[in-house]
Amino acid sequence: MIEEIHIRDLGVIPDAVLPLGPGLSILSGETGAGKTMVVTALGMLLGRRSDAGSVRTGADRALAEAVVTVPASHTAVKLVEDAGGDVDYEPAAEDGAADSATLQLSRTVAAGGRSRAHVGGRSAPVARLGELGETLVAVHGQSDQLRLTSATAQRHALDTYAAMHASGDFPQLLAAYRETLSEYESVSTELREIREKVRERALEAQSLQMALEEIDGVAPQPGEDAELDAESQKLTHLEALRTAATTAHAALNGDDLDPDSPAAVVLIATAQNALDQESEADPDLEELAARVRELSVLVNDVAADLSGYASGLDEDGPARLAEVESRRAALRSLTRTYGADIAEVLEFAETARTRLEGLVEDPQREEHLAEQQTELRQQLETHAAALTDRRQAAAEALCAAVGGELAALAMPNAALVVEVTPSESFDRNGSDRVEFLLRSHAEAAPRPLGKGASGGELSRLMLALEVVLAAVDPVPTFVFDEVDSGVGGKAAVEIGRRLKMLAQHVQVLVVTHLPQVAAFADQHILVSKSQDSVVSEVRVLTDEERVVELARMLAGHEDSRAAREHARELLRDAVLPASQSS
Repeated sequence: MIEEIHIRDLGVIPDAVLPLGPGLSILSGETGAGKTMVVTALGMLLGRRSDAGSVRTGADRALAEAVVTVPASHTAVKLVEDAGGDVDYEPAAEDGAADSATLQLSRTVAAGGRSRAHVGGRSAPVARLGELGETLVAVHGQSDQLRLTSATAQRHALDTYAAMHASGDFPQLLAAYRETLSEYESVSTELREIREKVRERALEAQSLQMALEEIDGVAPQPGEDAELDAESQKLTHLEALRTAATTAHAALNGDDLDPDSPAAVVLIATAQNALDQESEADPDLEELAARVRELSVLVNDVAADLSGYASGLDEDGPARLAEVESRRAALRSLTRTYGADIAEVLEFAETARTRLEGLVEDPQREEHLAEQQTELRQQLETHAAALTDRRQAAAEALCAAVGGELAALAMPNAALVVEVTPSESFDRNGSDRVEFLLRSHAEAAPRPLGKGASGGELSRLMLALEVVLAAVDPVPTFVFDEVDSGVGGKAAVEIGRRLKMLAQHVQVLVVTHLPQVAAFADQHILVSKSQDSVVSEVRVLTDEERVVELARMLAGHEDSRAAREHARELLRDAVLPASQSS
């Protein structure tokens, strides 16, 4: 619901605030007073094309702002948050959970033509205002019918009506249809891939098979590349390693070819004997002697290990090195093609085997899928036919209900025609094309909404539709701009009564010249301009001021006593019968 609209420097309105409450709000005023500017401001807030010519003369820019309250779960809340805007949540009184949310929307139009939009205090594309507007406000005017004119909106409205007024199983039928459609599309996609991509799959399978044969021919082992690298390094320096080991061994244990060369083990043994003879005389020397004994053991162990290392070096090093380098070359061939190292090569091979199994289809797979596709198609046609039946039944009921409303709105010979035409194609909503048409009289051919009807007739048709659909498919706010064009008397009273009925479910704002309609208002807003002024003011009327304004609308001037009495009579009679009130 729109809580408040702020207008500044738009047309003849310099600055005005419209506090809008729930129920039916009526907007009236003399021709030229600026009523249209209120609808223009709403259009700006709904993301419609801006007009620099609407900026008040002498002003830099025009501004339209609105404060809107919706349930916390409303689609508009997410749209505002997705745009980065702020949302004020109002918790429920009992459990503290968010019950409603308040949104701030604004639009400025510069005199130079540039337009800016803000959503929740954050700059946003004008298109985002349009998205929000579709969920918040439905406008029906002389030149604009912004709801129920698209095929999608008409189908959605009929489906919602069918869910509430048909046999009651429409939602379940639609869910079953969509589940079957999903399965049908999945099977069809797989079958089409098998049939249309046989060559591509065969080439891919051949490529994977060749890759696996190459990898399996080499048969790499995990970590083998690192082990071979280390072995290659060792074999390449084999003689240098052997020389280093024998030289070190000779230094530690003596050289057999040179008995006179000093040996570390002999020298350490001499030191140990010298210390052992005198160590009992001094504890400090005893400690040093113990350390020398440890050193003697360590040197003997290292000398033995060096001897074993030297004798263990492969005498056939060149032949083994050739084998290692050949194996490394084979592994490098794999890593150049299938991975940075052997681990990645093995991972590729595992993935390739899985993919290859999927590419080599069971010969009966295509036949099985074709049978499954046929069965699902038959189920889909059955579900779609059931949806068509429900829609046609709902269409008949909807046309009858709207026909009753049109008769009361001075269009007794007009009729709504809802055509539900099944086709051979399927989408997520079935196979039906839904179209709302207007038959202006019994002999006329039905024509699409907006064609073949005057603005007033179309507005009244939309009012009749909205009254019938209000309980099942409402938006929070409806705007009717001169829906009463071309009618008067009893028909005008009925228009007012139906607007009041609609306002039991949603917020309704109506621009009107008819006192019979204005009498049903929950609040009456007057746009007025004095004769010597070029600006207008907007204000909510008190009860007595309403009488004055209705008298003006009735008689052309507000001072007529008879007109005022008539106005009071209209106000007394402007009530809904008990059967129509909520």
